[in-house]
Amino acid sequence: MSADFWAGYVSGAAGIIIGNPLDLIKTRLQAGKAAQTLEATSPLPSPTSFKGNFENAGSLVRGATAPILTYGALNALLFVTYNRTLSLLHENPSSPTNFSKVFLAGATGGLASFVVSAPTELVKCRAQVSTHAATTSWTIARDVWRSEGIRGLYYGGGITSVRDAVGYGFYFWSYELSKQAWSSPNDSDRETAMKVLLCGGLAGVITWASIFPLDVIKTRVQTQILHAPAAQSEQGLLLPTETQWKRLSSVEIASLAYRTEGMGVFFRGLGICSVRAFVVNAVQWAVYEWTMKLLQQP
Repeated sequence: MSADFWAGYVSGAAGIIIGNPLDLIKTRLQAGKAAQTLEATSPLPSPTSFKGNFENAGSLVRGATAPILTYGALNALLFVTYNRTLSLLHENPSSPTNFSKVFLAGATGGLASFVVSAPTELVKCRAQVSTHAATTSWTIARDVWRSEGIRGLYYGGGITSVRDAVGYGFYFWSYELSKQAWSSPNDSDRETAMKVLLCGGLAGVITWASIFPLDVIKTRVQTQILHAPAAQSEQGLLLPTETQWKRLSSVEIASLAYRTEGMGVFFRGLGICSVRAFVVNAVQWAVYEWTMKLLQQP
């Protein structure tokens, strides 16, 4: 395996471990009171405070298993695809960086990573919004596989792929742009490390700000099954049959959310997401750059 594969894998896993508690809050804020729009009783709490997003200490890591195991692979695939695509688009390494090509390479990496990100996001989001103690990433994946097969694991894949393509385009574009603007050949090792942290954190915030409405829609599309009127499985997740209830599309979810909750619903949770994005991506880029440097040493 190449250096960028392992650097991407390690940095991706590190980012998930650090950011999962804040990601849980974001997901629950995004899911909101979606159950009311489907005329069913919601299993979600309606937290009025930061603390209200947690039932107990165990909820801090709820939904972390799936992304920890798979996000490393996702990040590895993302960075490998990005670097290979950029090499194809940017034939002369000595020429100035073309940031439109950086964006395109990032978007290509995002589309490639969709293979891993779609099922990972579905399992993670359903685990995070569930308040049943027996619910785990494994039980959710098993229930979906048994009831709907592989197609069920990729439910909401369309909106996820669009989000990933746009988001990772901005991700690499903003990181490389800020890095080029702030870096200097005369920087000490400490200054270089601090600038990597700052550029990585800024890239994370810009990325999430650019795709947050899409992420809200994706979360509601992938978790709406939890709010449907149907019999409970042994884990307490609601797994409806097609004859009982028709799931809404991304466009229908967006339209319904706008009509019932206004424009603000598409930015609910952006504050906590921005904090998480800065911290996670600052660490993630630092780990990536450090691992690349370590693996490329002769």
